[in-house]
Amino acid sequence: MTPPTGPSELPDFGTILAELGEDHVLTVTLNRPERLNAFNQQTLDDFAALWRYAAQEDAVHVVVLQAEGERAFCTGVDVGEGIDRHPNPFSDLDPGTSLSPKLNRCWKPLVCAVHGMVAGGALYWLNEADLIVAAEDATFFDPHTTYGMVAALEPIGLVRRIPIGEVLRMVLLGNDERMSARRALEIGFVSEVVERERLRERAHELAALIAAKPPVAVQGSVRAIWESLDTGRSQALATGLAYTQIGNPIGKARIDRDAVKNRKYEVR
Repeated sequence: MTPPTGPSELPDFGTILAELGEDHVLTVTLNRPERLNAFNQQTLDDFAALWRYAAQEDAVHVVVLQAEGERAFCTGVDVGEGIDRHPNPFSDLDPGTSLSPKLNRCWKPLVCAVHGMVAGGALYWLNEADLIVAAEDATFFDPHTTYGMVAALEPIGLVRRIPIGEVLRMVLLGNDERMSARRALEIGFVSEVVERERLRERAHELAALIAAKPPVAVQGSVRAIWESLDTGRSQALATGLAYTQIGNPIGKARIDRDAVKNRKYEVR
């Protein structure tokens, strides 16, 4: 039998930093602070490679996404550099096909740690995040209509997370209003608001707690819940049952139930 090997080497990235810890948390950092972490074509290529790596690497249990710089988590597409567009509009691709984990069949949980401006295309990540922790200074807005552009792709993802009235308000007011972190918490967009200096630490704490659980149980849960958004109730329940039948025997064998009973828990 071939002995188990360590994690495979991370790909080379141009616009993000990535580090896999011994706790099985892959920390990914947007690293274009001079451009307010706006994404360009290199960023799309980086994330396409990142999600392939994360999906295939068993040592990755959870992904944390954070950003460098003081002013912004991400302000969407870099309008100065732009991204590659196919000359045939029917062959053109949504940037989300590269940026979004679930569209890339990556079922490792994504924890986003956001601060400052979170605008437009940044929603590609947040729309498919499993947990979002926000710093107190985080603000959320979609500037598309202000600049004469149709706001469709990001809001369509967002409407599956928060009330449609909140999505329409964000879309229609554009640059004239920003949703605060506290309002995002009230409507269930983010799950927690913390002091800016605690943001990364808290996101990693939550990720480490998730990463300590049997990966098959976590990934099966993530996949079943997200896929349910694309089907009717009966089909979603049938698929969910199949995932429990596949994953439960594997995950339960990796758990010490007595140790679980004695473990301390947090109260939100």
